[in-house]
Amino acid sequence: MHTFARAALFAAVCAAPAVAQQSATPRAFQLADWYKLTTVSAPAMSPAGDRVAFTVTTAREAENKRHNEVWVVPTSGGESQRYTSPSTESSAPRWSPDGKYLFFTSSRAGGKGNTWAIRMDQPSGEATQLEKYPSGSSPADNRFAVWADADTVPAADSAKMKDDLFAKMQPMARPPYAAVTKPVNAARFDGKHITDMRFKSNDRGYVPSPKEARVWRPSQLWMQKFDGSDKVQLTRTAYSHRGASVSPDGRWIAFLADVELRPDSVVERERDSLSYLPYDAKRDEATRNEADLFVVSVDGGTPRRIARWMGAESDLTWSPDSKRIAFIGRETRVASARIYLVDVTGGTPSNVLASSFKYEPSAVEWLSDGNLQFNADVGGSSGLFRLNTDTRQSTQLLGGRRKMNGFSYDAAGKRVAFISTSMTKPTELFIADADGKNERRLTSFNDKLASEVAFSDAERITYKSVGGLEIEGWLMKPYGYQAGKKYPMVLYIHGGPHSQYGEGWFDETQNLAAQGMYVLFTNPRGSSGYGADFTFSTRGRWGAEDYQELMKAVDLVAVRPDVDSTRMGVTGGSYGGFMTAWITTKTNRFKAAQTDRMISDWTYWYGASDAQGLTEFEFYGKPWDNFRMYDDLSPIRHVTKVRTPTLMVQSEDDFRTPMGNAELWFIALKKQNVPVELVRYPRSTHELSRSGEPWLLVDRLGRLRQWFSFWLQDEGRRNTTASR
Repeated sequence: MHTFARAALFAAVCAAPAVAQQSATPRAFQLADWYKLTTVSAPAMSPAGDRVAFTVTTAREAENKRHNEVWVVPTSGGESQRYTSPSTESSAPRWSPDGKYLFFTSSRAGGKGNTWAIRMDQPSGEATQLEKYPSGSSPADNRFAVWADADTVPAADSAKMKDDLFAKMQPMARPPYAAVTKPVNAARFDGKHITDMRFKSNDRGYVPSPKEARVWRPSQLWMQKFDGSDKVQLTRTAYSHRGASVSPDGRWIAFLADVELRPDSVVERERDSLSYLPYDAKRDEATRNEADLFVVSVDGGTPRRIARWMGAESDLTWSPDSKRIAFIGRETRVASARIYLVDVTGGTPSNVLASSFKYEPSAVEWLSDGNLQFNADVGGSSGLFRLNTDTRQSTQLLGGRRKMNGFSYDAAGKRVAFISTSMTKPTELFIADADGKNERRLTSFNDKLASEVAFSDAERITYKSVGGLEIEGWLMKPYGYQAGKKYPMVLYIHGGPHSQYGEGWFDETQNLAAQGMYVLFTNPRGSSGYGADFTFSTRGRWGAEDYQELMKAVDLVAVRPDVDSTRMGVTGGSYGGFMTAWITTKTNRFKAAQTDRMISDWTYWYGASDAQGLTEFEFYGKPWDNFRMYDDLSPIRHVTKVRTPTLMVQSEDDFRTPMGNAELWFIALKKQNVPVELVRYPRSTHELSRSGEPWLLVDRLGRLRQWFSFWLQDEGRRNTTASR
């Protein structure tokens, strides 16, 4: 171990688990194994390329919580080492430009804010805070850093807060800006006072109105040198700056802002007013220019517009010579993302990604050698690509049947670190040369578990669907598969609908496969990863071609000699929960169903959810604009046809798909004597199955096993009945 790290490791440095000997008889994945999994994320390559810092997440079963730590591993290979205390939560590592400090986010006590640092170029003590050192920003070499932030409260607003008679009230109880009514006695009202449409969020719960005068705090540009001097505010404007990026020569700052540099309050109120208008295809689907790309001198001054480009820009990155800027742009909401280049002197941005490339870049980097590289979903897999800006052709550097993310380069652009996972392998950290050569795995956190458990693999399938569209899917084999036997099968439907299944390790599919069932999962039209035309082809047609594609996949699999077509189940969450209910209104071929985060009535959902914009876009308007579509696509209108035994899982604090939808479906099935159970999880949001409390998440996995085992497996039915 390096000498400089010893004191920083609190005398508790741990090596990553060593590769274990392969067990002679690997067993099936069990619920208790979920607590043994390690998730690796957020890699950050050091500027010199000699080390990678990353976040390690484990479950502490006894405490019913997840725990995050920052670890570091040499890129030359060797043991990973813990760099943060196991007694605190730490994540999101990032390096100073000179590699002297490793910054990370932590909620530990004893400091201001949540940014901490460890000295990496010399022996270091416990993590400290460097109040006069910029971090998490866009650096220009080792000279200074620039970022956009709204971290000051104007003096006028501070004065207003002192005179506010309701300042001591809880935020949601306080009278919103311009409200007509006020509490009779501020000390005695602890309810919620709402005037704004955005008053709740699945992630944050109930949220105060953003229209209070003191909330309008535009993000300004700031600069700070790496010499311990104070930060300097470069701009004082009524509009916000976003995506700030300083040029390599240190002269210019590129940023995104409102196209006319209007105040934030004006822009927000304009958006609010548009949200109340009826759906209008010409207005809502036309190319819109809500932001443009600007540059301003690091010495301040008047911003200069680079281009008036119709569309949405993101991921700004400078060319090494500081003469051009690349960005990811989407011309309309339903157009595929492309990569554009524009001269800093101005001009029309040019699309440098060939139209024949049907996938969409999700991040782009302009490396110091002049190459543009980007990563993208390639259907259910991932790819890292190099782009020739002259020929517009891209070359895939990294790929295969796996999912990759978190690509991080060294300062020279010679190496790239990333996270990789496949069907049978949980997340680990990898490194490769920037051209994709010499790939190596750097961590082995999950090797011991993988040596004990036989994770199920999946066969990739493709098939032609309605209109000749090719659909990708997977059929995961049951644990202990034996040729000549028939196995039950469960169809798994993803959420979104604009999300996807992919070539990564997934606890939910492994859970049912370990129970001895085939698991079928597909990416029907509406899924992401196949281009915008594919993704948005379900607008106004939920439950139509997407339903047919799911059923066609079932038809293809049901005729296999090792699949028992008389013992099939269906399950899904969110959109998948809606689709599961929808399927049971159309067919009785499934012997059991499980809905997760389901939607039974779209009009009720519209009023109770935090995401009205979803159906306004997907169903071409609000319920009163297009009542027939909202009504026809509500499973509750067809519930009299349902005969399928259904397990329902819903979260009490889910504001995305609220509980009322599940209650309505549950009562409807009970009234018709359809076997149904409703499990309501406390302290849980729409994210229960992904980031919910470990005990509740594992409990949910167990109930899925129990439900499908009871209805699809004879042995499960006998065992469950006997235990009652």
